[in-house]
Amino acid sequence: MTASKIVRRALIGALAAAPLLLGAASPALAAGKPRVAIQTDKGTIVVELEDKKAPITAENFLRYVDKRRFDGGQFFRANRAKGAPGQGSIQGQPKPYSRRAPPIAHESTLKTGLKHKAGAISMGRDAPGSATADFFICASPQPYLDAKPGKSDAAQGYAVFGYVVEGMDVVKKILSGRTDGATNVPSMKGQILNPPVKIISMKRV
Repeated sequence: MTASKIVRRALIGALAAAPLLLGAASPALAAGKPRVAIQTDKGTIVVELEDKKAPITAENFLRYVDKRRFDGGQFFRANRAKGAPGQGSIQGQPKPYSRRAPPIAHESTLKTGLKHKAGAISMGRDAPGSATADFFICASPQPYLDAKPGKSDAAQGYAVFGYVVEGMDVVKKILSGRTDGATNVPSMKGQILNPPVKIISMKRV
């Protein structure tokens, strides 16, 4: 066999193997968790969503992101722990009067295995199954928000669906903001950011 034929066969073999190599890489790419950049006037926070463990909640959040309903929204609440200023959570919402999708089913942390540790992003709600678009980010571990065995609404906790991977300094900066804003909700007195922190945009990255 001539040298040219050997080279030709080697090239043909390499080309034939290329689709297999590309195919082998595809599952790894498909398994990647979606990330969302939350750009605020205080900096950018990047969250990575647990779409496999909390698929209903993650998909709902991404639906609002993709429809740009968080653009022009705000972080309006900083719930600081008493006696521990650097601990607590910040709460965000879509732009005012933004259309909201129907409430989603509650994904308990007992089922998902996710926890309210520092950096957790979770859904705000009233009764379980009432969450729509409001969310909060934990600046510190808050295990009391995890579900516990029991039938009461409180025992069902809140639905974690991802974690901050960049920008915890921004979360803490927002948490430290002035909180003497007006509210009609007695339990939120002393927690309303004044002024609120603007959400400039949210998009997948």
